[in-house]
Amino acid sequence: MAYEKNRIITIANQKGGVGKTTTAINLATALAAIGERVLIVDLDPQGNASTGLGIDRRDRKVSSYDLLAGTENILDTVTETAVPNLYIIPSTMDLLGFEMEFSQAADRVFRLRRALESDQASAFSYILLDCPPSFNLLTMNAMAAAHSVLVPLQCEFFALEGLSQLLETVNQVRKSVNPLLDIQGIVLTMYDSRNNLAQQVVTDVRTHLGDKVYHTLIPRNVRVSEAPSYGKPAILYDLKCAGSQAYLQLASEVIQRERHRKAA
Repeated sequence: MAYEKNRIITIANQKGGVGKTTTAINLATALAAIGERVLIVDLDPQGNASTGLGIDRRDRKVSSYDLLAGTENILDTVTETAVPNLYIIPSTMDLLGFEMEFSQAADRVFRLRRALESDQASAFSYILLDCPPSFNLLTMNAMAAAHSVLVPLQCEFFALEGLSQLLETVNQVRKSVNPLLDIQGIVLTMYDSRNNLAQQVVTDVRTHLGDKVYHTLIPRNVRVSEAPSYGKPAILYDLKCAGSQAYLQLASEVIQRERHRKAA
């Protein structure tokens, strides 16, 4: 990959309901809060990241679809959020037609990479790509464009099974379209310390993947669940709640890992 102006991280898991979009929104907010200039690219047709950052559907005149289609550039599609230093390229339902429209195009998996290789992307130190809960052409574009994949993993019985499938997908992408793609880390979400099964999942994942697993555990938290309905990240909605504090810790870990990577 010819660009290292910034760090592009795909947030992906083909399983729905694991806290993927919640992680994208709150990690981005935490990074922005410590002075990083952050862009979220909402690649899910449901547009939950856009809604969760208070971007009304009526205000999404241009979207990530236009960026992928090549009809608009980054600066034309970026929308400011209420969080200083945090921007988003919102999603619309137009994304539903992307796979059908571009499935035969020779560059179908590289359209996002090409857009993010532009000089306009260098305005952001971190670009987070929020993927749909499936492995389709949108997710493939994200993985082809990214430096690394961050995987939110719910602390529940089938977690390891789904994780092994995702890691195999990353290996396939690495072999076929993006040899530099790495695992940024595994984020354990919806953790309930009172649940013996959740504790067992944490132990199993750490045993299998070692230091790829972040130390921070994201707890089940009512305030985090409520925040999107107010169009706010949990960190803005209730900074002191356990979930917000966990995402601040996660952002600190992400920064530390980036420093170690650059120093290596």
